[in-house]
Amino acid sequence: MREALATGSGNLIIDVDVVAQYAGSVAVECFGIVGMAAVSMSDGIAKMLKKENLTRGINVEMSGSKLILDFHVIVSYGVNIRAVAQNLVNNVKYKVEEFTGFEIDKINVYVEGVRVID
Repeated sequence: MREALATGSGNLIIDVDVVAQYAGSVAVECFGIVGMAAVSMSDGIAKMLKKENLTRGINVEMSGSKLILDFHVIVSYGVNIRAVAQNLVNNVKYKVEEFTGFEIDKINVYVEGVRVID
């Protein structure tokens, strides 16, 4: 899906997959985030995605010049989930707004699992 934003010089069109890929790369760099998750609707099981499939763990909605992002994440065992989620929201909001020029209206974080890291 693409959303067009009229500028003084013409239209700016960004595919939501571009936003999702960038947001996913920012998210996995955040402390406490082990990876993105894909949830199987048939059995309700979340599985961790590889780096090339990060966009499956993120849903991006565009409405005019505003974005709504949904993240399905797996966090590291023993971290403060609230602090990790707030860090993810702050980093993604700043970097995605800087990257795209679009304002982020809302970021939803769904913790789909916890994993012990070595």
